[in-house]
Amino acid sequence: MHTRLAQLSDVSAIEALIPLSVRGLQANYYTPEQMDGALGTVFAVDSQLIRDKTYFVTDHDGEIVGCGGWSRRQTLFGGNNAKVAEDTLLDPETDPARVRAFFIHPDFARRGIGSLIMRLCEEAIIESRFKHIRIVATLAGEPFYARFGYMVTHRYDIPLNNGKTLPVVDMEKQILLS
Repeated sequence: MHTRLAQLSDVSAIEALIPLSVRGLQANYYTPEQMDGALGTVFAVDSQLIRDKTYFVTDHDGEIVGCGGWSRRQTLFGGNNAKVAEDTLLDPETDPARVRAFFIHPDFARRGIGSLIMRLCEEAIIESRFKHIRIVATLAGEPFYARFGYMVTHRYDIPLNNGKTLPVVDMEKQILLS
């Protein structure tokens, strides 16, 4: 397996991975209606992350089996279709960096792909001089992020286009800069 920065040419492969990951790894936490309502909006490709060179993919034999990234922009979650305005830059002195859009192929879950991508994200966030990080985590993702020291700040529901809601967890972590 090889992990690298994503390229715009990876978008179609990432778009194919997302529903496999969501339906395979989120099914114990969300109903089919919630997953369907979130696919394409909450669970979607944000190509700004790729253009900013803050999004990683892991491939195995030429197939993308994992992805995730971080952002120095205002958007907390969602893909290209969910944006209504320009995605402004954050101030590392006052704003938290965002960890965003982690998706792992179910056949490759629990093999360290997500952990590797998280470490790469945190290293880049520290290099960018952010003092804290914010994540809008899925219920399935909450234990994963907790292992990295992220603390729950609050829980809420994201309204979906199909009239359902998606329960999520806001999590944060302080960074000690040297």
